[in-house]
Order: sequence, then structure tokens, then C-alpha cells
Amino acid sequence: MFDVGLLELAVIALVAVVVLGPDKLPDLARQAAQLLHRARGLATNARDELRNELGPEYSDLQLRDLDPRTIVRKHITEAMAEVDREQAEAAKQSALPEGHVPPYDVEAT
Repeated sequence: MFDVGLLELAVIALVAVVVLGPDKLPDLARQAAQLLHRARGLATNARDELRNELGPEYSDLQLRDLDPRTIVRKHITEAMAEVDREQAEAAKQSALPEGHVPPYDVEAT
């Protein structure tokens, strides 16, 4: 999510131990875990309230579905599929019916 690797986490932990001291670090880690737990709970409650307000047709709504990148990607994919269908239809219509011979130009050959 934040693109933090193992080395960066080790450096952050080392700095935290040096700055805060080993006696305060467990309490701060516990507080951080509680904060993350509360934030996750708030996000879950917000999602559930949004689903309830929108009605049963949006019961499978995920918050990541509201991400603008996802919405744009979905619309572009649908548009490209529609263009492909239109091209396939045009190719079918331009094809000669069975039993017909394509036109032949003597001067062109």
C-alpha cells in the first residue's frame, strides 16, 4: 500500500527503539494496533451503511468499486469490447454470401 519494503521497516523499527526506548515501544505498538482496528471498523461500518442506503441492487458493492481508476478501466474495457463487436458485425456483413463469386477485374490483374 505505501510501498515500504522490509529494509525500510527495519530502519523505522530501529529508529523507534532508539528514540522512544524499549520500555515505551510495546505500549505505542498496542495503541497503533488499536487505532488500525478502529479505522478498519469505521470503514466496514461506512461500507455497510452505504450498502443499506443504496438498496438491495447494490448489496455486493465493494469500496474499491468506487475508485476512479477502476471505474475508468471498466468503461474503457466495455468500450473496447463494443468496438470489437461492431467490427465483427461489419466483417460478417461485408462477407460474400455463400455461392457468390467475388468480382473479378481483368484489367487489374
